[in-house]
Amino acid sequence: MATINGIIEEVLTNEGGYVNDSRDRGGETNFGITVATARANGYTGPMKAMTRDFARSVYMKQYVVAPGFDKIAAISMSVAAELVDTGVNMGPKVASTFLQRALNGLNNQGRDYPDLLVDGVAGQKTRDALSAYFKKRGKEGEIRLLALLNALQGERYLSLAEGRSANEAFLYGWLARIAA
Repeated sequence: MATINGIIEEVLTNEGGYVNDSRDRGGETNFGITVATARANGYTGPMKAMTRDFARSVYMKQYVVAPGFDKIAAISMSVAAELVDTGVNMGPKVASTFLQRALNGLNNQGRDYPDLLVDGVAGQKTRDALSAYFKKRGKEGEIRLLALLNALQGERYLSLAEGRSANEAFLYGWLARIAA
């Protein structure tokens, strides 16, 4: 998974094909793309017939380029992969918020780089903080940052299951995203 295309292919594989589970508030999905997202991106056909290529284009536009995760990939492909996967499952703003919170917690009380405004936008200041973090912490820092991002993701999954009993049906499967 050394490329953006590799990240998207992994997401497509993880998401699988067509699903229409009545417990899922997203309704029909195909390749992890909800019917609402498909329609918002111009797809008009039946969800079962949506192609992998269409899903790939939505992922690239909405979950890689729009939130700036392609620019994060230039700093760390592993962090970008985590953000794309989390963004697909929880929304890019949530994924960006996790990164900003994690970087704030790891900045040595602002001595290593300034605190970030936690606004869910992975812009230049977030990228600068990420670069400063890696300059200070190196490869071991990347491993620990990824662990923290996964911890935040896991906590969110548990909160979703606690807040809506129907989501308990999905918790075990959601955890596969962070167990790998």
